[in-house]
Amino acid sequence: MTFAALWLGFSAIQAQAQSTLSSEESGALDLGNSLAHHAALPVPTVITEPAVGYGLGLALLFFSSPESAAKNANVDASASANASDAAPKASAPPNITGIGGFATGTHSYGYGLMHFHTWDDDRIRYFGAVGKVGLHLNYYDASNHSHAYQLDGLALSQRVLFRLGDSPWYVGPSYTYFDARTRFGPVLPNSLQGISSEQRVGKAGLIVDYDTRDNLFFPNYGTYGEVEASLARGALGSSSSFSMLTAKGYKWLPLAPAWVLGMRLDTGFSGGDIPFFAQPYVTLRGVSQAKFQDRNQITTELELRWNVTPRWSVLGFGGAGKAYGRLHDFGEAQTAFGVGTGFRYLIAKKLGLAVGVDVAHGPGQNAFYVQVGSAWR
Repeated sequence: MTFAALWLGFSAIQAQAQSTLSSEESGALDLGNSLAHHAALPVPTVITEPAVGYGLGLALLFFSSPESAAKNANVDASASANASDAAPKASAPPNITGIGGFATGTHSYGYGLMHFHTWDDDRIRYFGAVGKVGLHLNYYDASNHSHAYQLDGLALSQRVLFRLGDSPWYVGPSYTYFDARTRFGPVLPNSLQGISSEQRVGKAGLIVDYDTRDNLFFPNYGTYGEVEASLARGALGSSSSFSMLTAKGYKWLPLAPAWVLGMRLDTGFSGGDIPFFAQPYVTLRGVSQAKFQDRNQITTELELRWNVTPRWSVLGFGGAGKAYGRLHDFGEAQTAFGVGTGFRYLIAKKLGLAVGVDVAHGPGQNAFYVQVGSAWR
């Protein structure tokens, strides 16, 4: 579950903000100091994902600074005094706890809890989440005909990564569990004949990460890459056996003092008896989630950002992707595309946390998305 959202009511709060919520930049609204001292960020969410319809949600995000933050701040201040031209060192990301839920007009719902934590000067990274969903979705067959179905289940995700020496490389294990129940209408798609309505996904994997981003939320420079190889087996709680390999890479490249180019490549490959709902799918703004889904997928996207002021930025983006392998081979698979524009406001400078809205056009539809930080997760 993604709690990507815009903090609505922003203008009214800005008018009432106390000095603790302001920065030194002409009293601009900034929640960095407040959030760093264990304050909660309420995140009302407007659900605009075409796959589940329109709806509302609410999340509470709690931020805290890693134990090493104060020490690193003193070291960085000293270093900057002696090397003013050097690129700033990325600080350890904040610890984050989130709780929230949502509901939409299609009677889809979800609620859950997540936590992200670092230890030992960002040498250990942990992420865990647990949630319950009830989603009304569409499955698209080989002829691109949609079949409505309901997906209910309890999901659990755990991962812990360890930094390799002083490098930007991280390695560690992951585990995902999803106890799912699916229910179609009176007619089951031909390609899904014989499937069980109750299926469990239990898979363990190995993750390799590379991270040189200047901040976790809305990077101005740096690279983030991740490769995960995982296996689902009965001993891990899975009702079927399959394998998955996913890889993604994001690059943020400063072109000029006020311009940043973002580049994204995202792939997923699967084999074995993988449930249809667990297959890789194309993720793009403007494209309905899981509409382009198959055994494999590959997606690429570009994003150009103009930092109009130190707080405000506007951006344009466009991308394309394909899902292939079971229903179509690569050459026959339909190409999904999404293009659009958006804006961000840097609401917590110390954290690099920005909020905003993206508007996108995709195959036969338009959509808008409220965002916290980058759209790339």
